[in-house]
Amino acid sequence: MGHSGINVLIEGTNFTRLLGGLWTSVWIAGLSLIFGLALGTIFGMLRTLRNRVVRFILMLYLQFFRIVPTVVLLFLFYYILPRQFHINWPASWMAVLAFTLWVAAEFSDIVRGALQSVPKHQRETGEALGLNNWQLFRYVLLPQALQLELPATINLATRVIKTTSLLLMISVMDVINIGQQIIEANNQSYPTGVFWVYGLIFILYFIIDYPLSRWAKHLEARQKQ
Repeated sequence: MGHSGINVLIEGTNFTRLLGGLWTSVWIAGLSLIFGLALGTIFGMLRTLRNRVVRFILMLYLQFFRIVPTVVLLFLFYYILPRQFHINWPASWMAVLAFTLWVAAEFSDIVRGALQSVPKHQRETGEALGLNNWQLFRYVLLPQALQLELPATINLATRVIKTTSLLLMISVMDVINIGQQIIEANNQSYPTGVFWVYGLIFILYFIIDYPLSRWAKHLEARQKQ
């Protein structure tokens, strides 16, 4: 029986389907990070300006995405917003939109903290040279902030990848959803298949997230030296 359980992974196209589901999780996480980091960089820069109204609005934006659970955000973007605004996007792209806005909120705080950690005299030197705000960010502040924010950015990426497991809730055919389908379809033939399917899913997530986690810790250690 112990051997029969593992056979569920190689039965038909089950293994290939699981890898395809993993790819769905990865590309959704990847696009969300690309768009979210770009948008979060802009928001983070704006949060360091003297305009209190802009800073207050962006703070509310950040708090909204921190307070509302991610699964609620997915339901909001998949079930409610499309009906209200007549949006007919596939579930996977609604997930990208939800994750992008969440990443942008979280990353804006990382960028804000990194920019404010740049020594004050660097900003003053740039202003003395006649640089405007955009030039100051581009040539002075952002290059130095990049090294400071990199470990936190990598940790955010691992969180996003792990959170894609919630895509099951909006019927996206990710690795969790496909794994559940395989278990249900083979429950009679392979009663212990649930152990092997979810064991493989764990390993797949581990292979992706663990190197990122180690890289972040390595960078944090270097910064403390």
